[in-house]
Amino acid sequence: MASIPTGPAQYLARFSEQSIACSPYALTKLGVDRSHCFLKIDEYMILCVPFQFGFKRSIFLASLSRQEMAFFQKYVNGIVGLSIGFIIDPKKEPIKFFIRCNLATIGAMKGRDNVGLFVVDYKTTPDELVNMLGRFLETQDRIKMQYEDYGKAPIKITGEVAKIMGYNMYATISEPNTQERKIQVFSLSTKIIEHLEAAGAPLRSPGTSVAYQVYFRKYRISIAGTITGSQALPQGLVRTTATISYSPELVEVIDDYWYNSRTNSNPK
Repeated sequence: MASIPTGPAQYLARFSEQSIACSPYALTKLGVDRSHCFLKIDEYMILCVPFQFGFKRSIFLASLSRQEMAFFQKYVNGIVGLSIGFIIDPKKEPIKFFIRCNLATIGAMKGRDNVGLFVVDYKTTPDELVNMLGRFLETQDRIKMQYEDYGKAPIKITGEVAKIMGYNMYATISEPNTQERKIQVFSLSTKIIEHLEAAGAPLRSPGTSVAYQVYFRKYRISIAGTITGSQALPQGLVRTTATISYSPELVEVIDDYWYNSRTNSNPK
């Protein structure tokens, strides 16, 4: 009988071909110490920021002029060092790695000529780094399942619900090249938002792309939305419904809400 992989091996078996887009959310959850992330190329130390993490290959951003990018091209296919730290527990010392890598490519980021993309292939990946990336991806798999489940149960926003959810009772909507407008969120799930606007607000056509900012104690969440319906109510308010894009932050907030609701309704 084949043995079941454990530790780093289990994560490599499940996720070795996956990568992590390094959004602010991902960097925070991983605990990346942004003050301690350098590429050592020859005698040069280049401060950089993770753009994409992988188990074998990662991409980093660095502020470089065109002349500097041209200069470092001579080191492509050579050995470089990656020094990176992670703050897992603020009460403890950061976890630091120094990893020997092959510098695969250097190029300018599209639309940003002074930002260089450094693609590096790890010679070997430390087990603890594999564990950290694996745990993050494992958690994201769970959050994506919750996204589907919680998308089926809209939550009507009342003062009490807002208190449990940590919602600051402030949210905005905007369209390209327009100013933000304040909205009152009427109901919310991981997939749908329903809200009210003051009299005189535009009736948006189904399919209109919008952007939402929703303010919680835990996060200020930016979400892309697509209008599914908009109508004027008798009192002049405008009621709008939209589907919203996947947001792991919003899933966390709603998961916390359901947990706290159950806890509050079943006191010990």
